[in-house]
Amino acid sequence: MSHGTRSGLAAVSSALLAMSRHLEVRDVLKTIVASARELLDAQYAALGVPDDHGGFAQFVVDGVSDEQWRAIGPLPRQHGVLAAMLREARPERLADVRQDPRFEGWPDAHPELADFLGLPIRDGDEVIGALFLANKNCQKPEGGCGFTAEDEDLLGILAQHAAIALTNARLYERSRELTIAEERSRLAHELHDAVSQKLFSLRLTAQAATALVDRDPARAKEELHQVAALAAEAADELRAAVVELRPAALDEDGLVATLRTQVQVLDRAHSARVTFTGHGIRALPAAQEEALLRVAQEALHNALRHSGAAHVQVGMARRGNGVVLRVTDDGEGFDPTTVRRAGRHLGLVSMRDRASGVGGTLTVESAPGKGTAIEMEVPGG
Repeated sequence: MSHGTRSGLAAVSSALLAMSRHLEVRDVLKTIVASARELLDAQYAALGVPDDHGGFAQFVVDGVSDEQWRAIGPLPRQHGVLAAMLREARPERLADVRQDPRFEGWPDAHPELADFLGLPIRDGDEVIGALFLANKNCQKPEGGCGFTAEDEDLLGILAQHAAIALTNARLYERSRELTIAEERSRLAHELHDAVSQKLFSLRLTAQAATALVDRDPARAKEELHQVAALAAEAADELRAAVVELRPAALDEDGLVATLRTQVQVLDRAHSARVTFTGHGIRALPAAQEEALLRVAQEALHNALRHSGAAHVQVGMARRGNGVVLRVTDDGEGFDPTTVRRAGRHLGLVSMRDRASGVGGTLTVESAPGKGTAIEMEVPGG
């Protein structure tokens, strides 16, 4: 066995072992991409998971600095060679991607790519992603290295295991959705109980007022004032129940109003105090508003279910041309580098993916006994 083959197998082994070392899917994807670049001695590597709207739900790169990545701009669309690879579900090995008739160019800050190797990632007959590399580092003085058939075979092994990671991600997401559905059902039940309790108090107070009308009119008047107050509270609870049971009305109400309403619902339904601040936030692109709302919901879910917090605060503010969302709690906190509790852990994965999917960033500040702050920032237009 040659030294090159041994080192190649070691790189493949490293990538596959990462599947068991990391629980976060994004960490697994990063390891696969980095291993693919090292294994095939390429300058650039990337892995994209397409969404249903012509873009990418996840996109992981290796060989590009953070500064370069920010300068490139929004995530790529599914076009050109990449779109053909996803659509036709076959490998693409090109001596120069720029000479391919399907090539459609790239942003100004994008690095120059020449030789190209891409493979679809498949789960059965479904294409669920794409793994691709560019610019094979050349050891020949005369140049012209390019990717080989052996490179394609090795990348195929990694693509198969990337399919496993992505399939697991889908299972995690479905599990998370079921958890959220259970939470909504529980919350609706609590709201129903709260409304029922108010109505029961209302009926008893009205009966007391009726009994006192002739004997003690002054006391009866006090009881009727209480009836009015209880009726107002019952109406608020009913409105809260309706809001919670309908989908978030982003299109109708906007992000700030939708978040404020949901926070009010959670404040009524939980023992923890839940508050919201946010004014003067201009409308954002629909995808960014959706992502910010989902991250806020996820962070609230974690704080209210897992942290034991007495107070949870949600805030939105302008930052430069962009917007920042911050969800903080005074709960038990955790070590973000070692946390492995399934509920919170999967929530962090989901939040990071949603933030990166709209060009944003997500930061988590927490320590045992110090509470937690989750911040998502999206750039301005």
